[in-house]
Amino acid sequence: MNQTMDSPSCDALCIFYAVTNVIIIVLGVAGKGLVIWIAGFKVKKSVISTWYLSLAVSDFIFCSFLPFRVVNIVKEEWLFGRFMCKFSYFILFLNMYSSIFLLVIISVDRCVIVTFPVWAQNMRTVRKASVIVVLACIISAALSTPTAVFRDTYEIESVFICIYINLQNYIATVVCRFFFLFVVPFLIIIICYIVIIRKLKSNQTARSKKPFKIMTVLIVTFLICWLPYHTVILMDLFMTYDDSLDTAYVFSLILASANSCLNLFLYVFMGKDIKEQCYALWLKIENAVKEEDDQNTIQGTAYTTSGESQHSSSI
Repeated sequence: MNQTMDSPSCDALCIFYAVTNVIIIVLGVAGKGLVIWIAGFKVKKSVISTWYLSLAVSDFIFCSFLPFRVVNIVKEEWLFGRFMCKFSYFILFLNMYSSIFLLVIISVDRCVIVTFPVWAQNMRTVRKASVIVVLACIISAALSTPTAVFRDTYEIESVFICIYINLQNYIATVVCRFFFLFVVPFLIIIICYIVIIRKLKSNQTARSKKPFKIMTVLIVTFLICWLPYHTVILMDLFMTYDDSLDTAYVFSLILASANSCLNLFLYVFMGKDIKEQCYALWLKIENAVKEEDDQNTIQGTAYTTSGESQHSSSI
């Protein structure tokens, strides 16, 4: 495997990667589109809905640009030109960073609510939450810029590929990603988790265990999605090429991309309003389908009765 880590040979594994990513794209775009609609237009503006909306937008954009990577791996060449080589991967990592940073923000927010409930009730505002989201996006853009600067198209035997031209730049980018996409976020989430557990244990009167459940889901999801990806990327820096590393990389990419769908579990745990809106929408769809089935059944019965009457009269 070379420094790009982006071009495994397209065999059965490649097809599996493409199929799973198509599923991720469909579920991510549809699911996050639904959350964007509900959090943006159907529920009252709040700090929580601001987190939902921002995270959903980030994951939605990530899924929207994922087809570029899928086509790149399936076709084993870059078909979209130099600008899209830089821009598409910049957007992918921009939303990767912002999504993880938003998960960290949610973790800190849960921790603050449990630790300082009175202060949180008075000081947490939608405006401050929006400012925090903007700052997270700015930092994410700054950290994603090296991807756009160092990646470029390179022609090999009339085939263009989108890679890091310089090995040192690639190593620096990988180390930066490992630190800011995994080490720092995971440490912050773990610290928040420990603080919440200790606070809940010391406060026996606390009735809600929701912050504990939220943090548990965050940690498990975070580890499942990102630990394999960073492990394989770092192994590639120190190991000679091996087919098994190629296979591990493809599976780690699938898990990393799946993070955009698994985040939906957060909404189940966190959002009472969003959960109610989703349930209400589901009931409307279910009732509409049921009414259409009932109408078709009635029409079919009427047609059958009419046909039998005509047949009887002709006899």
